[in-house]
Amino acid sequence: MADKRLQCIVVTPERTVVDEAVDFVAVPLYDGELGVLPGRAPLIARMGCGELRTHGGGQTRRYYVDGGFVQVRGQAVTVLTPRASKAAEIDPHKVDENLATALAQAGNNSDAALAARSRATAQKRVAARASQ
Repeated sequence: MADKRLQCIVVTPERTVVDEAVDFVAVPLYDGELGVLPGRAPLIARMGCGELRTHGGGQTRRYYVDGGFVQVRGQAVTVLTPRASKAAEIDPHKVDENLATALAQAGNNSDAALAARSRATAQKRVAARASQ
């Protein structure tokens, strides 16, 4: 089983962000993190916003995903998410601007404001880890 790899596919409504063979995938679930190696039992799970990591060819790649669903079936990990981006593409200053706008529109204590804070925190964390 050591020679098998996973096909990781991350799809948004606009585009396919990732479609590559990897050795390991970690996805942010709604209630924790899931690591997937080849041979994993099939599952479908609800994702939260956060960092999706892939490891293959001696490299770790990081992405921000904004919730959605993950399916593990055979040697494929398929992620359906409304938004995804490479960690290197995240601009922390733009994240701060988007958060300020969301808070101004939603009010500081609403559910929408809490969700915006959560997304902004996750995006900043992913960007910081990518720059290390």
